[in-house]
Amino acid sequence: MKKNVCWFLFGATLLVGGCASKPEDLVACAKLVWKGLRPVAEEHTQRFLGKVQEDTARCRGSEKAVALRSNPWIDWQNYWATGDAKTKGPESFWRFKHLSPNGRGIDGALLDLEYERIELIKFNLFDNSGTYKDYLQGRNGIDGPALKVWDEMRLPKDYPQYQAVGGGGKQLCQGDLIRFRNLTGICNDIKNPLMGSTHQPFGRNVQFEVTFPELGKNELARNRHGDRLGLLKPDPQVISRKLFTRAQSQPDKCREGHGLLGYSTAANCDYKKAPFFNVLAAFWIQFMTHDWFSHLEEGHNASEMMSVGCATQLVNGVERPLTPDEKIKLGCRPGDRMDKGYVAKERDPSAFSHRGKEYLARAYKTTRNTVTAWWDASQLYGYNVTSRRRVKRDASDPARLLLVAIGQRAGAGERLGYLPLFEPPDPINPQWSGQEATAFPDNWTVGMSFFHNVFAREHNLFVDAFRKQAAATPDADSGLRNPARPDAVIRYKDASADELFEVARLVVSAEIAKIHTTEWTPQLLYNEPLYLGMNANWHGLFRGRDLVQAALEKITVNSFGKSTDAKKAGQWYSVFASGPGIFGLGNRVYTDDAIFAKYDLKKTDIWSLKNPDHVNGGVNHFGSPFNFPEEFVTVYRLHSLVPDLIEYREWDKDPNVIRNKIPVVETFRDRATQAMRQQGLANWALSMGRQRLGLLTLQNHPRFLQNLELPRLRTATGKIDVAALDIIRDRERGVPRFNEFRRQYGLRQLTTFDDFIDRRSTTDPKERAEQERLVGVLREVYGQHKCDALKIITTAQVNDDGTPINDCLGHPNGSMVDNIEDVDTVVGWLSEFHRPHGFAISETQFQVFILNASRRLFSDRFFTSSFRAEFYSHLGVQWVTDNGPSGKVMEKGRPNGHEAEVSPLKRVLLRTIPELAPELEHVVNAFDPWARDRGEYYSLQWKARAGAESDEAFKNSK
Repeated sequence: MKKNVCWFLFGATLLVGGCASKPEDLVACAKLVWKGLRPVAEEHTQRFLGKVQEDTARCRGSEKAVALRSNPWIDWQNYWATGDAKTKGPESFWRFKHLSPNGRGIDGALLDLEYERIELIKFNLFDNSGTYKDYLQGRNGIDGPALKVWDEMRLPKDYPQYQAVGGGGKQLCQGDLIRFRNLTGICNDIKNPLMGSTHQPFGRNVQFEVTFPELGKNELARNRHGDRLGLLKPDPQVISRKLFTRAQSQPDKCREGHGLLGYSTAANCDYKKAPFFNVLAAFWIQFMTHDWFSHLEEGHNASEMMSVGCATQLVNGVERPLTPDEKIKLGCRPGDRMDKGYVAKERDPSAFSHRGKEYLARAYKTTRNTVTAWWDASQLYGYNVTSRRRVKRDASDPARLLLVAIGQRAGAGERLGYLPLFEPPDPINPQWSGQEATAFPDNWTVGMSFFHNVFAREHNLFVDAFRKQAAATPDADSGLRNPARPDAVIRYKDASADELFEVARLVVSAEIAKIHTTEWTPQLLYNEPLYLGMNANWHGLFRGRDLVQAALEKITVNSFGKSTDAKKAGQWYSVFASGPGIFGLGNRVYTDDAIFAKYDLKKTDIWSLKNPDHVNGGVNHFGSPFNFPEEFVTVYRLHSLVPDLIEYREWDKDPNVIRNKIPVVETFRDRATQAMRQQGLANWALSMGRQRLGLLTLQNHPRFLQNLELPRLRTATGKIDVAALDIIRDRERGVPRFNEFRRQYGLRQLTTFDDFIDRRSTTDPKERAEQERLVGVLREVYGQHKCDALKIITTAQVNDDGTPINDCLGHPNGSMVDNIEDVDTVVGWLSEFHRPHGFAISETQFQVFILNASRRLFSDRFFTSSFRAEFYSHLGVQWVTDNGPSGKVMEKGRPNGHEAEVSPLKRVLLRTIPELAPELEHVVNAFDPWARDRGEYYSLQWKARAGAESDEAFKNSK
């Protein structure tokens, strides 16, 4: 039977694609079909690693994909149509896209990505709160990955809501606790009240045994690194100065990132630029991370100080002290000091046995996330009582955020106002004085000011639209319901100010999540597979096919979601969820005939607010309580995105003219607020929207961040090297070094620093020479050692022949090998010169995103089963679904071959800064440089669009 199916498909392929494919490619496709889908790995050492067999590569990418299989990087990037127009193959005669070369390439890439997600969910969830033993062993006949409730996620006795959720009995959130997003993040999962709330331990995506390698707690760590590691070893400031510093062709015009007097346009700070991503995108991710995670204990940061390096370096492989002249030449500062990181638990963890093997119950040390782990806009609205006191509401309508008018500046958006300033009674740290009042004001920049003001305006616009609807139809059903009285209709006129405030928070949080998923990430990863994949995460692969989506949703939630079997609850859930998409998953409960009957939402949906299994039914934590892992924090160290100078423009003059070059360092803390109020949202939007951000690569960190003044430290220098501090924080938090990090995430290891070099034929010779130079610097900084083949260094992977990986990494025993195992993870992914087309980040960073970007949607009921009018209102559901209150709006033409809605951030900007409408008319994705000609099919060209030819940003630049 299998042969018959195989040859039928082979014949069909020949029929519809024969004119488009080489015979050997079609034979490879037939062999691929004959073999069937590869099995999902049963253990770590069998993982996919992003590498396919020769027949698979040939079918999906012909000779190019086959030729590049030998490198350590993922294979799907070499398939047909996964890059720009040059990577497209010929179209089939019948245009049956899924069997044409391009269809095989795109579908193959999506399949590889799904395999990666399945295996990441299966092998990379390590909870630090005490549930890991149950995850491995299961409980009461339920496989560990199918568990959904944990005692560790109960509210403790000292929690104010302890009795409200059931106290010492079975805990279940109900009533007001399930209605909106709670301040501290409790009761998002109504059966696990504590999950994702403030002060929960960060999880891990790597085996506990490989954390904190510098401690040498086990034999593998000692074999992998010898005695070469420590908190300051290799020296973090030396790494920063040698591997991160931006070289300057005109140092006197940059002045370490401070530019020239009067913000003169003659200033110049060189940086390596990304052609397809703008400065708005750089500050967007800072805006996001303020919501997701923080290790800081507010008001208690200056407890104990530590050195940040500038003490030693390797010379001919031997570590020795830096001389005074060497310190001056490097520009590092031995007097720098910084607060030590906080540790929650640092006693050695307990261990347990499972199937004859010993496991740690947690990592060697743990840290706590001091904000909520949910995507709940806590940076705007607060995450505890203190931060909520910083959020100012409009006294005339407490549903609105307080915004104040600033001057008489032109522009329709100006009348919407700006956030007010902190006042003396507000609970703030001294360094926040003079800033806008918002919940999380730390590390304040003009970019943070921009997005906080934009979404404060958006909050108020939603409230105003709701009030307008209430005035027009006061007795109409708003859709809202109180869980304490679920049958009572809440009319528009009945909604209180506090209720409407919380509904607006739900709407704004969902908008932010949608922008990040469907707009920021597809521009960060600018190619067709990721455009389809990220939109599938949100909307599903079968968007617009309601009957198919309903059927798949029912199977996913009712069958796999309720299964006690690890495979069904994990990999099959992940696969089938791709059909309807994660967002809104489980927010409808279908009657038995819903799959077969004509789709009719009103007739088939029996979802009930009275039923906890309906309210909570769409979430899936895959057996491990949700929080962000430390490794997720690591891959968001994206300081290289930020330029030293912002090219300031004005919207009501010629936008092609750069009028000033404003140092980013001059827009920190209260100066960010001053800059925002003086220049206005529209001008800052235009300036950051048009300017390219920096590439995430070596020797491209902002100069000002290596010399950042922090007066609160009261140290000899008063400064800190943020790039060096990033390295120290990762070491403090036990992030494994780069090579083991890759192995843990199911990526192929590197065996030498030379593996970083991009050896594709399309690489520019000058660029390759530069990569070789940088690899030489890596070797100088991290050194080499004489390898010992008797030392096994990992159990996460094995060699191709099945033998254990040893210290020699395939090189002859006793040879000098690069210390690739010692490379700090952030240095490693900045060194990945070989990247998929359009990737602003490395494939190592992306692997972390595949897992965690999906989980933060899967685990949040307000994005799944509770995305309903009962919580959001009818207006709120429409607002999030249609990107605003006026229905869907489509872009002109077919960007990159797709019919596309006007993107959510573009719609938000048009509402909150309407004077930008002429500029935004040309914009498809708000994170693509606004004056760039996007060209055809994922072009990365740096070319001015029509009307922007005189923009000097396009002169003499690539």
